[in-house]
Amino acid sequence: MKKISIMLLLVAGVNFSCTEGFEELNTDPNRTEKISPGTLLNPILYSMATFNTLRADDFTFHIMQVTLPYPSNSGGVHRYDIGESAGNSTWNTYYRWLNNVRELKEAAIAAPDANYEAVALTLNAWIYSQLTDCFGDVPMDEALRGEERIFQPKFNTQQEVYTKILEDLEYANTLFDPKKPMIYGSDLLYSNSADDQKDGKNILRWKMFCNSLRLRLLLRVSKRPEMNSYARMAEIINNPAANPVFTSNSEAAILKVSGVGANVSPWGRAIDFTTFRAGAEFFIDNLNAFNDPRRAVFNTQAKSKDGKTNIGYKGIPSAYTGSDSQFAFQPSGLNVALATAPMVCVIMTYAEVEFIKAELAQKGVLPTANAEGYYQKGVKAAIEQWGAVMPADYFTNATTKAATEYNGTLERIMLQKYYALYFNDYQQWFEYRRTGLPVLPKTDAMLNNKMVPVRFEYPVVVETNNPVNYAAAVANMGGSDDINAKVWWEK
Repeated sequence: MKKISIMLLLVAGVNFSCTEGFEELNTDPNRTEKISPGTLLNPILYSMATFNTLRADDFTFHIMQVTLPYPSNSGGVHRYDIGESAGNSTWNTYYRWLNNVRELKEAAIAAPDANYEAVALTLNAWIYSQLTDCFGDVPMDEALRGEERIFQPKFNTQQEVYTKILEDLEYANTLFDPKKPMIYGSDLLYSNSADDQKDGKNILRWKMFCNSLRLRLLLRVSKRPEMNSYARMAEIINNPAANPVFTSNSEAAILKVSGVGANVSPWGRAIDFTTFRAGAEFFIDNLNAFNDPRRAVFNTQAKSKDGKTNIGYKGIPSAYTGSDSQFAFQPSGLNVALATAPMVCVIMTYAEVEFIKAELAQKGVLPTANAEGYYQKGVKAAIEQWGAVMPADYFTNATTKAATEYNGTLERIMLQKYYALYFNDYQQWFEYRRTGLPVLPKTDAMLNNKMVPVRFEYPVVVETNNPVNYAAAVANMGGSDDINAKVWWEK
């Protein structure tokens, strides 16, 4: 029992690495006694991206009213019925792969290879940002140090976590060197072809991801004046030579799942993605108002009650009451192609960068006159990212322009950003918590006083096996470990 308890300790001594067996496949023959940075990179990328894609589907889709369980007469995430174990897989998975990122960084420094070190810093910031945005204060400085017999790590405040990962990203930006190829094997995210190696495309794209992530995280904490976010974001955007960010869909951090070898869909059976699911009325009605070409990419058409006739795109109300027999049609479902390899797992998109710029311009941080242009670029990129064709009159068509044209409001930007963040881990949820937008439907069948939960509770094992540091973290966050305790950047 003692051994079992130790294994369950918070992040305690977790030195699990899924790199066993990879060493012989991808190790520099001149360093056969060492772990190669390339051995570690692809398992981290694949496992984190596919896990986050699954979480986008089974949590974010529901809490953000993208899809609903069907039939579903009571309870469920879409009714804000969030259990104490809802975040367990996120906590465990993120820490497991953070351990691998730590090993990647150590191997890169030992090599030495500055590009791999910069990649490790970028991945570390990405995963820790997701972790802290899900839970609030989390162990960081003392996490993953079981070899040093630190089995009950102290928690860092969210401000400390953000300060550190933003510093790391700024440093990583200075390390990337496109003139030096990544020599330790292939790179699932940005390839490692002879073409990419020759002109340093893959390194430049990693650098763009690093700086685009800086923009995301600085915007996330922009309510906190001590972070000086707006000035720092303007500095990044106004100096693209030193701080390149995504400028096209081809540069975005989107992992391609080929279906070949081990690079397979996270769904063992793609049909599980569509079974007992229906499109939410809120999500589909807006796309109908836009006359948006993404409808056919995201959803199937609704059918008549007998299933014989297509009747267009039609969802069901969020948190409806009563039996599903009340609907005189079969609602739109999910497009199975989204979960069938070849497919994509979204990490960070070019469209998100343009919407960040649009928000900064709307707020006067960037020239206000540029807000509409950024907004339109963001919409176009979000549509084309999924292989759909952007209608030439998307913003000017007389029947849809009231819903699509830029009207100078943050509400308009955030509604389109909501669609741009489709299938992007927890980002819709995080951005809703930051802005309260888009305005989601409320019904009397929703629980939690009809409020969108703002965090996961810590796993029970944390409270059990690290009680002192758990209690300190909860006290620092307001004294309550519950789903409505706002994290630092929300206050």
